[in-house]
Amino acid sequence: MKLSIAFAVLASTCTVRAFQQPASPTRKITSLNTIALNPFGNNKVAPPQPEEPEKKDESSFDMTGIAVSGLNGKVLQVKPEDFPEQMALRAVIPNDCFEIDTATSLGYLSVSVVGTAICSAIGVAMLGFLPPENVFTWPIWTAYSAVTGTVAMGLWVLAHECGHGAFSKNKTIQDTVGYVLHSLFLVPYYSWQRSHAVHHRYTNHMELGETHVPEAVGSTSEGSIGIRSKLMETFGRTAGIRMWGVLQGFLHLVVGWPAYLLIGATGGPDRGLTNHYWPDPLTEPNQPKKELFPGKWKEKVFKSDIGVAFVAASAIAWAACNGIPQMMALYGGPLIVVNAWLVLYTWLQHTDVDVPHFSDEDHNFVKGALHTIDRPYDKLDPFGAINFLHHNIGTTHVAHHFDSSIPHYNAQKATDAIKEAYPDLYFYDPTPIPEAVWRICKGCSSVEKRDDKWVWNNEGVEDLL
Repeated sequence: MKLSIAFAVLASTCTVRAFQQPASPTRKITSLNTIALNPFGNNKVAPPQPEEPEKKDESSFDMTGIAVSGLNGKVLQVKPEDFPEQMALRAVIPNDCFEIDTATSLGYLSVSVVGTAICSAIGVAMLGFLPPENVFTWPIWTAYSAVTGTVAMGLWVLAHECGHGAFSKNKTIQDTVGYVLHSLFLVPYYSWQRSHAVHHRYTNHMELGETHVPEAVGSTSEGSIGIRSKLMETFGRTAGIRMWGVLQGFLHLVVGWPAYLLIGATGGPDRGLTNHYWPDPLTEPNQPKKELFPGKWKEKVFKSDIGVAFVAASAIAWAACNGIPQMMALYGGPLIVVNAWLVLYTWLQHTDVDVPHFSDEDHNFVKGALHTIDRPYDKLDPFGAINFLHHNIGTTHVAHHFDSSIPHYNAQKATDAIKEAYPDLYFYDPTPIPEAVWRICKGCSSVEKRDDKWVWNNEGVEDLL
């Protein structure tokens, strides 16, 4: 009898607690024929309760058709209210991260200058027994370009740091280094300084973003997503999407940089076509007040052109005197590789199959900056040499995008601080770089609007990415 009473008390307590627990929004409450027990053993049958309709979990983003990267869709689950105010995010970064030391910057510059000079000296020595006009030597010269361009990319990173004001407090030193290096790469210094600042301000902005702004589905009659589909229909799913990936890789890594400088390729549609060597828009912008080079920047564009014109004329004279093969072997080939690295970094920092873009009404600076992705460039080679030569630009780019005045040698400390303070808002994709590039080439074609985000819909091809 005591055992029966004890069992009744225990059952009653469990039932009461069960009714006190709030129901999950996705769970059905089935209370028909539920037995309510009391400690005195007087069992009563609870009256039938109407079944609550199943509720949709509105906290979860609709992932239909969206493939996932190494971020596993994490970016799409973040809500607008999760992002901090700009000053709050700034406050978590230690103040010494913003300290700029000219001697330190010049020390890193010397590493890149010496490395590039050594490669160039080796190239000059190779001319004696590997004439570049001989087609059979081209594979060797291609390898030479890959190595020299990879080393010289470090010069570009520091030139880019000059444009951000993160190289030296001495403006004369900073602008001189930046101007010379940019000109050597045929990039107008002040033009790039301006357009890159705009890129930072409007990161992942659908209308005003400055680089790698995706095409919206239906914005053209056919669209890239339609071309990809046709290739898959014609050549089969696997072969077709691979062909599309190869095409995308070539257009971005080889053609993309000159096309951006000349016509603003992959820039936001509201600025119209732009040219970094000519300050006025080539076509009428949708937002005239947002043109790329307003006011005083027009004169600065022309000042930048002087350095580019000098280097371009020197390259043409070189080719005229010693032949195009020699000029391409020692200068043109490595320059193409530098350009490819530049596009690769920018592309992968802001693009992946589960990383969204935003229209003007949903975009703000902090949200754009925190949609930057850090990646494992330190694992590209066994010794981390490439990441060292490129001054950690790809492993600490989240911090750089939030505040570009942080010099690269302080960026890791700033990165660690952001990651610790906002672990759910720091995006790092561990996918190996070659694998990530291939996924993006195949899967990032066109975006569609879903809630407050523009997303890549890869429905039906997720298994191929």
